Amino acid sequence: MRQHVRIPLPDGSSLDATMALPEGTAPAAGWPGAVVVHEIYGIEPDMLDAVDRFAEHGYAAILPDLYSHGTRIGCLARAMHQFTTGKPGRPTADIDATRQWLADRDDVDGSRLGVIGFCMGGGFALAYAASTPPGVRAASVNYGAVPRDQEELRTVCPVVGSYGGRDRGFRAHGTRLQEHMRALGLEHDVEIYAAAGHSFMTDGHHPLAKLALFPLRHGLVQPAADDAWQRTFAFFDKYVANG
Repeated sequence: MRQHVRIPLPDGSSLDATMALPEGTAPAAGWPGAVVVHEIYGIEPDMLDAVDRFAEHGYAAILPDLYSHGTRIGCLARAMHQFTTGKPGRPTADIDATRQWLADRDDVDGSRLGVIGFCMGGGFALAYAASTPPGVRAASVNYGAVPRDQEELRTVCPVVGSYGGRDRGFRAHGTRLQEHMRALGLEHDVEIYAAAGHSFMTDGHHPLAKLALFPLRHGLVQPAADDAWQRTFAFFDKYVANG
């Protein structure tokens, strides 16, 4: 069952978040955990569904609202700054505060954590994973931005990624992620689905985006989504839950 929580931040403010726990009693060591980073549209039903998926799969999952202490435009500006400079910014700090809050729970094993992001959140998840946060054993990057400089990923944990071959805006990032991870000799599973476009893994209803972002071929593609989710959970089970 989902619950609303507040994540305290170092500056004294706080971040809204939604949490979902697996059914039943937590194991003695605690559940493995997952931080879910939302796409550009914020906390929408499809992002809440992603939290539920992880809880159903045995993970304590939390979805921070990165817009809850600022504006959408401000967050996007910080995203662009982080991407162009390669320097961690406010989103990385907010994700880390969320990870710490999750790790500190008695029913969570803080040494078995993963981070997953979609769209804008995919780029944030990758950048955060490369900062070597404690306990984070795997990252899932879904149609998210990838830095040009492979050295920025040298310290990243194992990565599973999914991109759409019809997504003209981000498919090159999927190829780049494959190439970076291979060159660095890091564990990865990155797939580019020929029939899919942007945001193909979740059932988001964004009619204006589908018109305005036509080059991205925006929307759910069920066969690709099913395979991407299967790969994601297989990867997380290997490196996070059973790692």
